[in-house]
Order: sequence, then C-alpha cells, then structure tokens
Amino acid sequence: MRTVRTAAWILVGIAVFALVWLLLWADYRAAQVEEGGPTFQAAFELTDHEGMIRTQEDFAGQWMLVFFGFANCPDVCPTTLAEVAAVMDGLGEDAGRVQPLFVSIDPERDTPTALAEFVPAFGAGIVGLTGTPEQIARTADGFHIYYDKVEEAAAPGGYTMGHSSQLFLFGPEAGYVRSWPYGTPAEEILADLNEHLAS
Repeated sequence: MRTVRTAAWILVGIAVFALVWLLLWADYRAAQVEEGGPTFQAAFELTDHEGMIRTQEDFAGQWMLVFFGFANCPDVCPTTLAEVAAVMDGLGEDAGRVQPLFVSIDPERDTPTALAEFVPAFGAGIVGLTGTPEQIARTADGFHIYYDKVEEAAAPGGYTMGHSSQLFLFGPEAGYVRSWPYGTPAEEILADLNEHLAS
C-alpha cells in the first residue's frame, strides 16, 4: 500500500513539475514576443495586384503590416483594411517606413486583376498579393494562418472563406514583432506602431 501511495505522489510531483515548466515556457515565449524578438520570419513569393512577382526581400528595410483575407469578404477584411489605411494616414511622414500587405487566401477568385479592383479602393499604398493554391498554402503555413473554404450558396461562386483575422507587424529584417486581433482600433495600432518606429 505504501508503495502505491509513494508512486502516486511521484506521479503528482512529475505532473506539477511539467505544469510549472509549461507555464514558465509560455511566459518566456510571450516575453520574447513582447520584447520584439522574432519568433518567425515573413517569407513569401507571390504575385502582386499589378502582376509583379514579390518576395519579402522587396520590402527589406521597411516595417510590414500584413493581413490575410479575400476580396469577397463582407466585413472583417474591408474593416481591417480601412483600419490599416487610417493607421497609414496617422503615420504622417513615417508612412514611407511601413508597407501594408494584403495576402489573399482565395486564389481561385482573387486573381491579380480582381485584387487590382479591390485593394486600391482603400488607398494607403496597400499591396495586394495572390498566387497559386500551393503558394498561398505555403505562405499561410509560414505565417501560422488558418483558412478554409466554406460552402455558402448566396456568396459569389457559391462559397466564402473562414480565416484567421489578426493583423501582423514585421520589422525591417522581416522578423515577427507582434499582432493585433480583429477589432483593435486604428488609434491603438498606431500608438503601438509609433513606439516601435521610435525604438
């Protein structure tokens, strides 16, 4: 009986140790992100809305605001791009240091021509990016983005897209800096971005 009890206490001790270690590791990773330490790099090779092949190297030395979405999105995407435009406007002379990118997760409908009709409506120098299904899947995986095709009879083409909705910030060397969840006001994003630009 004593052996069973001892073994049980050992297992409890191991479980507590594992839990504490996981919590400390999570805090460490969160601190890394908050301090601006990149946890991954922006990497892509896609076609922009003017038909040119673009990679992260084209924006070397600039901060990048990156959002994944699709042109037929009824709410989240246009709202976020409008917020990005407001942020870019609020940057004033610093706007040239930041490049906003809109990466499509709907290559079937979002051709360069379709993006050329959608993205410029928001101004702010936003560059729309698309590619083959394989290129989009590879890019989304690299950015840890979820997306999925959802059948919807009333939508154009009979489907819509479910997807992650955060706005990413990458530094001048394409390292991840932070992200903002959907619905974060432009004023808050602008304040955070200004702090990074000033550091």
